Amino acid sequence: MAEAILSIASKNYGSWSLRGWLLCKMAGLDFEERQVSADDPSIRAELLLLSPSFLVPCLTHHDLKIWDTLAIAEYLHEINPDARLLPSDRRQRAHCRSICGEMHSGFSNLRSALPMNIKARFSGFKAWAGARADIDRISSMWRECLDAYGGPYLFGPVCSRFMTYDVALDEDAAGYSSTMMDYPYMKEWTAAAKLEPDELEELDVEF
Repeated sequence: MAEAILSIASKNYGSWSLRGWLLCKMAGLDFEERQVSADDPSIRAELLLLSPSFLVPCLTHHDLKIWDTLAIAEYLHEINPDARLLPSDRRQRAHCRSICGEMHSGFSNLRSALPMNIKARFSGFKAWAGARADIDRISSMWRECLDAYGGPYLFGPVCSRFMTYDVALDEDAAGYSSTMMDYPYMKEWTAAAKLEPDELEELDVEF
C-alpha cells in the first residue's frame, strides 16, 4: 500500500496539480494518485479561475494533509533532503525560493491568456501585451538561472503553455523548455493528459 495519497485535478488542464505531482515523483515518494472529478467546485475553480488558492493538489501523508504546491515542496524537502528538491547551498536556496514564489503568485496575465491545455496546439497564436511581458520575464529568469547554475534543470516548469500556444523563445529558453518537456516524468504526465476526455468545454475554445 502506498504511503501517501496525492489528490489532483485534470492532467490536461491542471497546472498546479502538475507541480505537486512532479514534486512527489522527484522526491521519490511512494504515493497513490487520486484524480478528483471536474464536477468538484474546487477543481473547476482551479482550472477556470487559474488560481493557486484551492485545495488541489493535496498531499495526504500519514495523518497530515498538505495543500499548496510550495508547502508540498517544503514538506517533501524536509522528509527527504537527499532528493535535493531545494539546493543545499543557503544562498542558492534563497534564490530558488524567490524564483518559485514569483512563479507561484505572479504571471496572472499569462495564466489567463494562455491557460494550460496540453492536448491543444494554436499555431501562430498572438499573445497580448500583458501576457508578452510575462513571457519575457520568465525567459529572463531562465537565462539568469542558466547563467548562474548551468542547468539543465531549473526551479520550475511553465513549458507546456509555450508549446500549446506556439510561443517564440530565444535559443536558451527554447533549449530549457525542450529539456523540461523531455524529462521522463513530464513525458509520463503528458501522455496521460492526452488520454483524458475533454470534460471542460470552457477551456476548449478557439482563440
